Amino acid sequence: MRRIAFAYLWAVMLYGRSPVIVFTKSFPGSTPEYCSVRVDRTGALQYKESPTDDHPLTAQLEDSETAPLFTMAEKLDYFKSPLESGLKVANTGKKTFKYLPENGATTEVSFNYSMNETAQQLLDRFEQIAATERAYIELDRTIHYDKLGVNEALANIESLWLHKQLVAPQQFIPLLNRIAVHEAFMHLARERAARLRDEFQAPPTNASAKQQS
Repeated sequence: MRRIAFAYLWAVMLYGRSPVIVFTKSFPGSTPEYCSVRVDRTGALQYKESPTDDHPLTAQLEDSETAPLFTMAEKLDYFKSPLESGLKVANTGKKTFKYLPENGATTEVSFNYSMNETAQQLLDRFEQIAATERAYIELDRTIHYDKLGVNEALANIESLWLHKQLVAPQQFIPLLNRIAVHEAFMHLARERAARLRDEFQAPPTNASAKQQS
């Protein structure tokens, strides 16, 4: 399913280009071997698993999810300095942070492993975003082609949610609604989908309490 981030398009029409952070990871032999997460200051998110993908998955982050990314980028001087630790560690893939300002030159830095605490935090957050979008892709796939696999896909999403690693949960609502009301899916999957939908739609304070319970 391809979604359009209307907030991003509206912001572009009104103000022009917004600052953007791009995270890419290339790790041949892993699954996926490549991923890219692009987030602009309005919260518009694009995710793709191929450099040549002209139709990335899109979603809209809340400001509470977006602002920390840009705060961490600022702490890292917008990726103008090296982050590689220089230690002899296992290859875990080439990670790249890139910053595209409203005006001025693009800056970027690549590394395998960094000991910089802020860089580690930013990497963790982008990994969570990527995991969320992969979970979305998998749920969408099972809905269309593997109805027996829907409950397992939902369990993965629930695990990310309970560990506070799920971003932009609202993006899942249309899929959860479809599962919850469609008798082609197992009863257990329909119940889980309805419960997750209600939790994702709950006010933040209530949602947080449910996550911690």
